[in-house]
Amino acid sequence: MRKIICAMQVSLDGFIEGANGELDWIENWEDSYGLMEQVDTCVLGAGMYPGYEQYWSAVLAAPDAPLPFSGKAATQGEIDYARWANRTPHVVLSKSLNESAWKQTRIVREIDAIAFLKQEPGKDIYAIGGATFVSSLIERGLVDELRLGIHPVLLGRGKPLFKESATRHKLALAQTRPLPWGTVELTYKLMDAA
Repeated sequence: MRKIICAMQVSLDGFIEGANGELDWIENWEDSYGLMEQVDTCVLGAGMYPGYEQYWSAVLAAPDAPLPFSGKAATQGEIDYARWANRTPHVVLSKSLNESAWKQTRIVREIDAIAFLKQEPGKDIYAIGGATFVSSLIERGLVDELRLGIHPVLLGRGKPLFKESATRHKLALAQTRPLPWGTVELTYKLMDAA
C-alpha cells in the first residue's frame, strides 16, 4: 500500500506561519525532504492550495523575479520543484473550490477520496498541507510518515502546526538530518496509521 508522507516547515516553537502570516523565516521552498523521486501524487487542503499554485506558477513564469511570500528569486532547487509540481497530479480536498489553473489538479469533496488514493497503485503520496488538512489526515489515521523541517527561529506567536488534536498519536523517530542553513529535519513514523 502507498504511504502518505506529510512534510511541513515549522519554527522551533511550533509555528508554521508568523502572527501575520509571515513566511520570510523559511530560507527556501526547495524539496529538502527528497520526496520528488519517492512520490507521484500530492494532496493539499483548500486553504493552502491557491497560494501553493500561485507560488509555483510564479516560479515557472519568471524564476528571476521576486516571488510571492519570500520576495527573492527562485533557487535552482525551487525551479526543479516547480517543474516537477507542474507535471505531477495534485488532489485538493475542498468543499468550496471548483476549479484550478493547473491541468494536473483534481478537486475532491470528501476525505475518503484521499483514503482511496492509498489503495491505488503508484508511488507514495505527498501531503503538503496546510495544518488543518494535515491534522484531519492524522486524525483519520491516513498519515504514515511526518517529516518536519525545524527552523532555528522563535516566532513567539502565529499559526501552530498542531492547534489541537482529538486523540493522542504515538510517533517513532526514524531519522534526524541537519540541513545546511541550520534547519534540522526530523522524520517520524506514525504508529497508528491505517
